[in-house]
Parts: sequence; C-alpha cells; structure tokens
Amino acid sequence: MTNNTEREEQALNADELLETIEDEGLPPDANEVGDDDTATLPEELPILPLRGLVVYPQTAIPLTVGQPRSIKLVDDIAGGERLVGLVTAYDPEQETPGPDDVYRVGTLATIHRLFRAPDGTLRLLVQGISRIRIDEFIGEEPYLTARVSEHPEDVEETLEVEAMVRHIVEQFTQLAELVPNIPSELVTSAINTDDPLQLAYAVSTYVRIELEQAQDLLEEQNTTVKLQRLTELLSKEIEVLELGRKIQSEAQSEMEKTQREYYLREQMKAIQRELGDDDVQEVETFRRKIDESNMPEEADKEARREVDRLAKLSPMAAEYGVIRTYLDWLTDLPWDIRTEDALDIVNARAVLEEDHYGLEDIKDRILEFLAVRKLRAERAEEFAEGTSHDMIRREREGAILCFIGPPGVGKTSLGASIARAMGRKFIRMSLGGVRDESEIRGFRRTYIGALPGRIIQTLRRVGTRNPLIMLDEVDKLGRDFRGDPASALLEVLDPEQNFEFRDHYLDVAFDLSDVLFITTANELDTIPPPLRDRMEIIRLSGYTEQEKAAIARQYLVPRQIRENGLRPEEINFTEGAILSIIRDYTREAGVRTLEREIGRAARKVVTKIASSEVDSVAVSEDNVRDLLGKPRIGYRTELEDRTDQPGVATGVAWTPVGGDVLFVEASRMTGGKGFQYTGQLGDVMQESAKLALSYIRKHAETLKIDPTFYENNDIHLHVPSGAVPKDGPSAGVTIAVALASLLTDKPTRNNVAMTGEITLQGKVLPVGGIKEKALAAHRFGVDTFILPRRNEADLEDIPAEIRDAMNFVLADTLDDVFTAAIGQK
Repeated sequence: MTNNTEREEQALNADELLETIEDEGLPPDANEVGDDDTATLPEELPILPLRGLVVYPQTAIPLTVGQPRSIKLVDDIAGGERLVGLVTAYDPEQETPGPDDVYRVGTLATIHRLFRAPDGTLRLLVQGISRIRIDEFIGEEPYLTARVSEHPEDVEETLEVEAMVRHIVEQFTQLAELVPNIPSELVTSAINTDDPLQLAYAVSTYVRIELEQAQDLLEEQNTTVKLQRLTELLSKEIEVLELGRKIQSEAQSEMEKTQREYYLREQMKAIQRELGDDDVQEVETFRRKIDESNMPEEADKEARREVDRLAKLSPMAAEYGVIRTYLDWLTDLPWDIRTEDALDIVNARAVLEEDHYGLEDIKDRILEFLAVRKLRAERAEEFAEGTSHDMIRREREGAILCFIGPPGVGKTSLGASIARAMGRKFIRMSLGGVRDESEIRGFRRTYIGALPGRIIQTLRRVGTRNPLIMLDEVDKLGRDFRGDPASALLEVLDPEQNFEFRDHYLDVAFDLSDVLFITTANELDTIPPPLRDRMEIIRLSGYTEQEKAAIARQYLVPRQIRENGLRPEEINFTEGAILSIIRDYTREAGVRTLEREIGRAARKVVTKIASSEVDSVAVSEDNVRDLLGKPRIGYRTELEDRTDQPGVATGVAWTPVGGDVLFVEASRMTGGKGFQYTGQLGDVMQESAKLALSYIRKHAETLKIDPTFYENNDIHLHVPSGAVPKDGPSAGVTIAVALASLLTDKPTRNNVAMTGEITLQGKVLPVGGIKEKALAAHRFGVDTFILPRRNEADLEDIPAEIRDAMNFVLADTLDDVFTAAIGQK
C-alpha cells in the first residue's frame, strides 16, 4: 500500500472502521448491508480496481473509496446484492485504471459494512468470497463491469500439505511475536483452522509482500505450490524482523550503557564538587573543546585518550601538567578554521600597485600565481569529473615562491601585499641563525619543557589553518650537531608531503597544504639544492635612480613625515634633494639607507620647528648638505679620482646585496719577472690575473709595449677593500685593462666599467649577474658598460631607463675591450 491520499481504495483496520461507525452514533447494524458468504455470480459484475492491494477469498478487509466512479459503484450495489469484483491494478500510481490496466484474476466480495466519512469518502468492510476470472469487460462507464467466471483452486489432501500447514502455523506464530499489531484472535484462528487455503489467505493478508508476489499467490492454482511460496516469504520476513530486533536491541543496550556512564559520571562530578575539586571542570572543558575543534580522526582519538588519562590522574601527579599542556596545544590549533580566499585579480593588482613601485615582472608573476589558484578553485568540480587522478602524486595547490634579492628591495613587504590581496592572515617567521632541527619539527614530549616547532606555534598564534607564512632569510639557516633545519623544511615546503606534517611534540598529522609559504633570501648559492628544488625562484634586483626617487616620493617621505610627528605642509623634499640624497649619501640596491637619510633630514627639521626657529622647511639640493653633512659617497667623484692615473681600471661585481663597483690597480717597479697580487683574491681570480699577464706579454708588440718589460720589472696587482674576500672569473677583463693601461702608460676612461671572463687567446666569455652589475655601474655614474657579446640577451632584463642612459659595448675579444676602455688596440 502507498500513502497517496487520492487513491481509490486503501486498506484500513477492521476494528478501526467499526469504532468509527460507533463514534458517529450509528450501530453497526444500521449500516450493515449483508452477511452472506455465499452468492450466485450475476451476469454482469461491477469491478472495483484496487491500487497497491490484493484481497483474498475468505478474508475481511477494510477499504476507503474516494473517487467518484467508485463511490457511484458502491451506491448502486448497496441496495442490491452487494456483490463486487475486486481486482488489482498493475500500476499502483495510476489514478483510474482501465480494462487493460488490471489483472484478470481477482476476488468476488460482498460489502458487509459501509460508512460515509465527513470528507466525502466511503469506508467499507468487504468480505472475500471466492476467486474469479474476468472473461470479458462489457462496460467502462460509469464504472467498470465485466462477465466473470468462478476460478476455484485445486486442494490436495496430502501429508506434504499437512506438514506445510503446520510449518506455516509455527512461522506465523513466530511472526506474531515479532509484529505486535497482528491480532491474537487471528493467530488463534490460524492455529485451529483445517483449511489450507483459508490459512494461506489469512496469513498472506498480514505479511509484508510485494504486490506482484501477492497476486502470484492469488493466481496460483496448486495449493502445494501456494503454500511453498508462502513458506519462503514467511522465512524471509522473519529473518528480516529478527535482524531488525537484534539491531534495535544492540542500539538499546548501547544507549543504556551510555546513560549509565553518564549517570555515574554526573555522580562523580557531584562528589568532586563537594570535595572542592576543580579538575573535573577542566577535563570537561577539554572534552568540549575537542568536540568543537573538528579534528581529524587520528588527532581526535589521541586527544580523547589523553583526556581520559588526565581524568584519572591526581593534579599533584607529575604527568598531570605535561598532559594538560599537550591538550592545550592540541585543542587550540586551528584544525578547521580558515579564511575565505579573495582571489580577485583586479583587486590584487591594485593592492600590489598601491604597496610597491616598479617590479613589474615580479607583480606579473604573482598575479599569474593568484590567477592559477582562482581558476583551480572555480573549476575544481569540472577537473574532478573530467580528469584522471594520479594515483601516486597529490594534486598540488601551487608553487612555493622564493624571493631572491638584496636587502631593502621589498621582499618581505611583497609577501604582506599578497596576503592582503588574498584576504589571508600574514605572519613572518625569521629563519636566520636557526641551527636546531627541533626549531622546525618541535621537541618530543619526553623532554622537560618540550614545545612544538615554530611552524605549529605560528599556526596557533595566527589562528587559521590557511595563512600566508613568510619564511624570511631561508639562505641563512645553519646546521650543527643538533641537526639540519634545512632538511626539516623539505617536508614543510613540499606540496606532495606537507598534507601530513608531523610535529615531534604533537605526534599527530597536521595538514599544511592550505598554508601559502613564501620564502626570502639574499643569495641562492647557500640554499641547499634539495630545498632549492622545491621552490620557484623569483629574483628581485636593485632599484634604479628613477625608481628610488619615485619610491621616496610615494612611500618613504610620507612615512617619515608621519613617524616624526610632522605635518605635510611643514616639510617638502624637492626632486633635486631626493636625487642628491640618492647619489651622494647612499649606494645600495634597496632603499633602506635612503629612508634612514630622509628620516635624518626630517629629524633636523623637527628640531628646528620644535625650537620655534622655523615654521616649515623646503629641503632642496642646496640645503641637503646643511641637514645631512658632508656627502659620504660622491656621484662620479670617486670614478674621476681613482682612474686619473695609468694602471687603474673600473670593474663591476655581483654581491649578495646587489652589484658593486671595484677598482683594480696595477703598479710596476724595478725588479725581474716578479708578479704579486693582494686584496684577498680567491683562486679563480688569481688565475684570471695570471691569464691577463700572459696575454699582455704575448701581445706586447701589438699593444706597443716593450717586449722586455717583464725582464726588468716586477708587477704588483691590487684590488682595494682588502678586508673583503673576492673571487670569480668576471674580473678577468678588468685586470687585463689595468695591466694594459699601466704598461702603455695611458689612463682608462673614467666613464667606463667592464665585466667578463678571458681566455689565453684573448676571448671574452659570458658571465652572470649582468643586471645587478649594470645597476651598480649606473649608481656610480658610469655611462659606458663593456660586457661579453654572448651576454647580449641579458640586456633585456635591464630596466629601459638604464639602457637609455648607458652605452653598452659588446666585446668578443680583449682587443675590443682595450679599444673601448683606453683607446688602445
């Protein structure tokens, strides 16, 4: 049966029908229309289709009739012989079954009782009489009518039938114990019946059977087969009911156990409250925090195990504090707390432009990084359905970015801008000088005072599982007998491993795959290769003069005005003043020293305003010296002073803090075949000096040098800043030019700087760091830069303003270098 309220008929409980009639004040006999169980088949029999129900002979079934044609049928037969044919429809959902929609075998029934409900429906109690077969439908309006014939069953009286009857009685008795709503009178009647068919139909009425199976039982001609099918159905139903009772019993037992434990626990709480113990409240607080934290299964299991241990310990026990601290850490971690990513590329671009000037290539790469994350998030379901997953490697969320560049170029502030653009929390963790692996992975709980590593501490402090963590100075990690923290970072920074990061203190997995790690470093060479391999390197070179001036105007000057308590109208830096500070007081790749000098000038103005000497000051190129003192650097001054004599050449070098200019000095004195070099030169640079001297000696005549100069002279080569170690092959051309200048007695041009490796044949080979070296040369006031021709492609990395301001000479051989540097060939 279904629950469709518009069904033509619906089975009701017979007792319920009688109670309804009595409640209406009508005795059953007042609406009784007959009691005979025997009847003669009329020539035309009204047919009442049943939906979702089969009525058997020799059974009484309550029905509800609701459709107009069915009500019309009942009204027509109520005053006559009360006979009706009950047949079942194929589809229980069909509202008005027709002749082709019903089974041909049904039951002849008589209406015993009738009740008209206030809602307009009729409630009937029908009594099945015998099985019939529809021979032909002869009418469809106002209701179905048909010619029918009796279709009696074959009843065998065999021992097998008797055995099956007894077995069905036993099964039905067992079923009645499992189903409370089976009337006890029916069970008694089944036990006492001698008719196999009556037993089969009575039991089938109260057993849950599929519609097709119920119809098959009705249509089955052989009584033995009918009883066999019923036995199978009863066995299955009893098995299902027994299993359901078992499940219910187990659930009830578990519920009783839980209630018992709860009752005992509440009693313990009451007793401990009476004794003045606060530990119970602390334990319950931990239990509540564990429930609310939504930990993974492993962490949840470990936390509950530790809480149970804590509940059994006395607060005076030594281990009590250890477990309590561990639970504090475990429950305070952001297991399921995250911020929503704001992957708006337009907003991210605006934030980067607002926070940083220039660095266009870097900004483009950051926007690409964010755009990839945005599309992956938007198309996650599409990718999940349309692609095959790698069974070994996890889906990675993106690369680990590593910003490499000199100090003061904005590496850390770039990370903060990315976090602001994404709407994530930002936190910085400095790794400079970290030497202990436990700083990353934590200390095991067996040690007194043990704590988690800095990664877990950072996550607890920031309060979300997907922050942006800036690992600063990753190139300055140390290592000693306590371990190698760089190796511990391998797991942290590997997107395929960090989803199950295990801190030694927690000893449970924490998923770091949602964390966005960005690292910074000044130089790449000191980062271990395995760690370097897990990161995407993004290089930040130094700023040009124009970029520094713009940064000073937009960021540094307003910040120093605020920090020194000035109003914007009280101090003004002119373009000339800013350029003078950049050229005469700073010589750096970044802008930190520039900001300090601007701040120093601002403090001088603050002093004058505070002492009422002036109301405002305009800092110009003319009065910068009054505020900052004598220039410490001197734009082009050093070049002119150092290269005004033969034997001095200007070279450029790459350093971790950006490019730098170095001078190579050569001198000769009376002696014989002596050649020495000073200035803490490394092995490679010493070899470059020997190569340069050998080339000069071999080509002395071509260079118009006395071929016997080496017989009567000693050569001394020196690279100033002797306290600073120097090495590398890129100073080869500079050394050769210094020697050529010395021996030809011609000074080098003071506007020229150079770089390049040399060979014995005088070839100029490519070197690295061209961009940094060109920026350093420009800072010194150099306007001609000599570099190997094979480095021509590197010129594209140099800012356009530097390319426009400088003349780049591409050299294939030392002859090209000599021509450009000293006018000698």
